[in-house]
Amino acid sequence: METKEKKAPAPKQEVKKETWEYKDRHYFLVNKSPLTYTLSSKHSRRFPLVWFDKELGYERELRYATNQNSPFVDEQKGQITLKHIVFENGSLHVPKNKRNLQEFLDKHPHKDRLFQELDHVAEAVDELDFLDLQVDALNAARNMEVDQAEAILRVEVGSNVSQLSSKEIKRDILIFAKQNPKLFIDLANDENVVLRNFAINAVEKHIIGLSPDQRSFTWKSNGRKLMNVPFDENAYSAMAAWFKTDEGLEVYKSIEKKLK
Repeated sequence: METKEKKAPAPKQEVKKETWEYKDRHYFLVNKSPLTYTLSSKHSRRFPLVWFDKELGYERELRYATNQNSPFVDEQKGQITLKHIVFENGSLHVPKNKRNLQEFLDKHPHKDRLFQELDHVAEAVDELDFLDLQVDALNAARNMEVDQAEAILRVEVGSNVSQLSSKEIKRDILIFAKQNPKLFIDLANDENVVLRNFAINAVEKHIIGLSPDQRSFTWKSNGRKLMNVPFDENAYSAMAAWFKTDEGLEVYKSIEKKLK
């Protein structure tokens, strides 16, 4: 009795899962916001528009056509209707029913260089990180000693900080911490900021003197030279570094007593 061979079942054709999210999308130009800006929408020698397809292994030409579902030229059929892509005041809104334009922009070679898609989740994360940093900066500013606050403010407002009262310094350091928390925290952690301010105070109080050419420091009382400023260095930065040496530390302690 003949036995019929069973045929192997045909392999199931893999159905690609739809991953595109249907939603309104917003785009904005990077570092510019002219009244109008027209984005290149078709491939040319001057403005090459191609996208590398990893599955197929070659570059595919892009073109935005309002009457086509695909942004790829090799998938577009029949008559083509082209349209300009115009950013107004640096932004472009594309509703969810214009998927062809959204996909074209998603694969555009200038994406993330000339323009970006607004990502509300990423924006919220960045904003949360900034708020956390701001809270840390404000807490540190509130508990900061006046001398250190003065040193940090001097970086921003210069010698005018010497005219401020302690209340004004406390107010201004809180404002500074709120407006620029990262810079505030960087300065608060930089011990040289405090030492530079210490040296400036000593000069303003006529305890030590800085030569007119800003190349040396001396005692005001007797003119004895304390240190020479290395070539091409800021005088007060050099003095701050010198205060950390054995000789400089003794001078620092002596100035500290005179400033009290």
